[in-house]
Amino acid sequence: MMFERLLLIHSLLAPDGSIYVHCDWRVNSFVRLMMDQIFGSDRFRNEVIWCYSSPGRNMERFKPCHDTLLYYSKSDTPIWTNPQQPLAEATLKVESLRFRSQDREWVRTRTTKDMVDWWEIIFHTGSHERLGFPTQKPEALVERVLEASSRPGDLVADFFCGSGTTMAVAERLGRKWIGCDLSRFAIHTSRKRLIGVQRQLKAEGKPYRSFEILNLGKYERQYFVGVDPSLPEDQRRAESAARESAYLDLICRAYSAERLTQSPPFHARKGRALVLIGPVDAPVTRVLVEAAVSAALEAGSTEVDVLGFEFEMGLSPAVKDEAAERGVQLSLKYIPNDVFDKRAIAKGDVRFYDVAYVEVNAEVSRRSVSVSLVDFGVFYRQEDLNSVAASLGRGKSRVAIDKGMIVKVSNDGGRTKTEVLTKEWSDWIDYWAVDFDFESRKEIIRVLEEGEERQVWTGRFVFENEWQSFRTRRDRTLELRSAPHTYDRPGRYRVAVKVIDIFGNDTTKVVDVEVR
Repeated sequence: MMFERLLLIHSLLAPDGSIYVHCDWRVNSFVRLMMDQIFGSDRFRNEVIWCYSSPGRNMERFKPCHDTLLYYSKSDTPIWTNPQQPLAEATLKVESLRFRSQDREWVRTRTTKDMVDWWEIIFHTGSHERLGFPTQKPEALVERVLEASSRPGDLVADFFCGSGTTMAVAERLGRKWIGCDLSRFAIHTSRKRLIGVQRQLKAEGKPYRSFEILNLGKYERQYFVGVDPSLPEDQRRAESAARESAYLDLICRAYSAERLTQSPPFHARKGRALVLIGPVDAPVTRVLVEAAVSAALEAGSTEVDVLGFEFEMGLSPAVKDEAAERGVQLSLKYIPNDVFDKRAIAKGDVRFYDVAYVEVNAEVSRRSVSVSLVDFGVFYRQEDLNSVAASLGRGKSRVAIDKGMIVKVSNDGGRTKTEVLTKEWSDWIDYWAVDFDFESRKEIIRVLEEGEERQVWTGRFVFENEWQSFRTRRDRTLELRSAPHTYDRPGRYRVAVKVIDIFGNDTTKVVDVEVR
């Protein structure tokens, strides 16, 4: 996987661009061989050593206290700003140094020193920057990289963005940026961090820019339904069927379900539940869910799981209540983008979370609208706290679900401790945002057909975070009412509210308002 990703990054890199790959002593040699093959050994420019802790005692070997940055360029003429490292005050007091060789002598005035390839940047475990990501790097490290190999206005990309360090530093330094990650927690953490950077820049009177969160998973999913239109019709049908079958097999493996081929509209069975897998490129609709409930009753089954990448807005909890009245236990579950990660499937790390619901109230006063959260419901399945506790090492903790509550389970010196974290419905919410004119910006993508590029509307709209409130590690308070938004013109508008719970799953509600 790493080789394929580096190959793609190479193709995206600008001719004067550079790439820095962070690795430790365990994979340093393997990564360098891959980089030599993809970029060419002549494009290798530096091996930078990042020393992050002071050497100490290690009874079995030399204590590892550094990582490596492998620095390659796309061409012979990459951007290089020749950065200089300021010297410490004590060193600056020495105004000049005298040097002598066998045949000559010279004097050098010292104000800065050349940037060397060994950087001592301490990153304590208690640093305020720490956000819990194991490979997180300090901002000072990333700042050196960006200042050396980019200029203000350049585009910086981090394809494994984690906690968002690269984007946060790029924003502060006036660079444009793109961040990608497979983990929804990484994207959510980065979002909050970047909002924090924006607020800081605003408070300092400095310019800042808006950014978008794009769910690229749905474009990745198109691989499973995309068929070459130039093929003959019989080949197109055969390829389409093969891709659909591969898609269904993939979801069944990730969900640990038994594939069914003779029980339409269902695709699998898990335990006593019949499983219906929603479309790969469209939301699961009420019509589809109601048809599944009816088919289950005809088959004599009372449990149905419906899996989907997206669900029609407002579907839950009403459709679940209606199914219960008919005697069917209905579960609506999101298919996570982790299903595309073979390693996550192999480890059993792919989790299908139940669809939540949110209730909001939009208060209109002439041309102003304020939005309040009224209720938020989740339907996560219960866990065995004894099993959770048994899996924890000494001093470790984990969040679990018990009796409809989030419980923190800790192993405190061999004793199990539990702490209930959710006492109110609002305790489930980590972040929420409002787009006061949701359908004002269409989602446009560029497609290449028969050698020509054209713009296509996906049928969706871009959610813009015009107002938001969220919790941080230091401040757990959450505003439940938005600031008022004033419209320029009277008329009807669609207001979208996006809520993200503490597990990183998002739920959206759209309401109509009319201002005069």
